[in-house]
Amino acid sequence: MTNRRIQARRLLVPLAVVAFLVAGCGAAMDTGSTSSAPAADMSGGGAAERAAMPAAAPTMQAEGESGNTAGQDSVNPKPLQIETTERAIIYTAEMTVRATDVTKAADSAKRIVLGAGGYVAEEKSTAFSGENNAVITFKVPPARYPDVINQFGTELGKRENLHQGAQDVTGEVADVAARVKSAESALDQFRLLLSKAEKIGEILEIEREIQNRTAELESLQARQKALTEQTGMATVTLSLVAPDVVLPEPENEPGGFLKGLSTGWKALVDTVKVGLTALGVLLPWLIPGAVLWFAIRWLIRQSRRNRPTPQPIAVTPPRDPVPPKDPVKTDSTQ
Repeated sequence: MTNRRIQARRLLVPLAVVAFLVAGCGAAMDTGSTSSAPAADMSGGGAAERAAMPAAAPTMQAEGESGNTAGQDSVNPKPLQIETTERAIIYTAEMTVRATDVTKAADSAKRIVLGAGGYVAEEKSTAFSGENNAVITFKVPPARYPDVINQFGTELGKRENLHQGAQDVTGEVADVAARVKSAESALDQFRLLLSKAEKIGEILEIEREIQNRTAELESLQARQKALTEQTGMATVTLSLVAPDVVLPEPENEPGGFLKGLSTGWKALVDTVKVGLTALGVLLPWLIPGAVLWFAIRWLIRQSRRNRPTPQPIAVTPPRDPVPPKDPVKTDSTQ
């Protein structure tokens, strides 16, 4: 066993030397080929290779970039982009402003709204009997709606209260538009059938159907127009009051037991008011009715008193009937 190990070690040393020499020759050959590349370029044969290399380099770079991008996308995916449609919202506002001069404040409000691209839809004003107030309804573009509300509260006077509301009717607008389109398509089909109908019964039936569909289409178009007007312009109702006008305070209703007690008391007061009102209405009729009833009762009593008292009639008791006498019996033998 010892001799075999010694022989194996002796064989490994020459094999290692041979492997080292082979590796050195391979490196020399690689160096020589690398150094010969410039010579090939100088000879002109490498010009085509140089011309082809820039074209291939961007391709490799693009492939590398695309590979990196794909790797990044797989690690950090991009967020999903959802296309949002334009919302159809109805804006409404009710605002009360206390102004020193109601007339001038109303004129200023009109100028503000006209400058924002709106218009006056309705106006009511009172300037007599010690009262001076105005209620104006404006139509304002939704984009300028917040600015108009802000200007009303700062430029016209002291803002007392403000109530705003917003209603999203995007679904209703889309539904009405789809129904209008469907109704128009159905009308076109019925008109085509009417042009091809030959029998009088068919013509009358198709015309009746056309009338019904036309009425339905007009109703849908009216609803669509109303929605367009409501969503296209915000509605702002402005109430202008003088400094000495007393405004009703908002009611803060309590909850629970107090709310029930308040509701019951209010119902009781309302019931008493209704009863007193009914009594006031009936009282002018009850007094003459009571007098007439007492008069009729007095007359009835007087007639009863003046009526003669009937005398009792003497009735004699009937006498007992006299029994008949027995007939005299005769002797037949005699």
